[in-house]
Amino acid sequence: MSTAQILNYEVLGSGEPVVLLHGLFGDLDNLKGLGRDLSADFQVILVDARNHGDSFHSDHMNYADMAADLAATLDALNIESAHIVGHSMGGKIAMEFALTYPKRARSVIAADISPVAYDPKHRHILDALKAIDLSTVSNRADADKQLAQHIDTRGVRQFLLKNLSREDGHYTWRINLDTLNSCYEEISGAVRQGSYDGPILFIKGGDSDYLATAHTDEIKGRFNNVEVKIIEGTGHWLHAEKPRIFNRLARAFIENHSRT
Repeated sequence: MSTAQILNYEVLGSGEPVVLLHGLFGDLDNLKGLGRDLSADFQVILVDARNHGDSFHSDHMNYADMAADLAATLDALNIESAHIVGHSMGGKIAMEFALTYPKRARSVIAADISPVAYDPKHRHILDALKAIDLSTVSNRADADKQLAQHIDTRGVRQFLLKNLSREDGHYTWRINLDTLNSCYEEISGAVRQGSYDGPILFIKGGDSDYLATAHTDEIKGRFNNVEVKIIEGTGHWLHAEKPRIFNRLARAFIENHSRT
């Protein structure tokens, strides 16, 4: 049985609270561009999900666990409710949180993700990371060379290798690879059933297939106040590919549903 714990977090700015949740293999830096933008007018809480970044490692990992972690973290910060923004896996955490604690989510933004179960798109990444022999890695270039045998795109490798940490002359993973691997079916799975009446914005990358019209029934079965925006010419990493447009859409939505 999993027990919720307080996540590693960073707070920027002050005002009405906004939580930013990263995706699989990421950390709280992933949405920091949006965080800096919003921090002029809001209190922004960036968090590392369990088994990611500098948060705790656990043998358990599902969306109920991760929503409970967020609730515990907000409790520790004396925050009753917040706007919740998440990309990819973080978007699923945001949806699970809103469905579990509907009064605690003032609004939700799900960036390029649906509440549905997905095919195991990232299994090859997990296999590639587990194939790296850290005992032979003396610098990041060594790790990149090994990873390049499995993953061609340099930008993807750079993103993944941010998870390497050097301690006492040796490299280790900040992410908990074993749990990500053993719980990958749950991470790929659907969020819970339920009903959330608050406002939710889905932002789709125009070239991405993560958010599809085929998911409409699953979305409407859970959420009653839905908006959808599309950022053309972007893939799954829409917040990094066109940050000004993404940040503008997110800010406008949050401001529109702000209590102040």
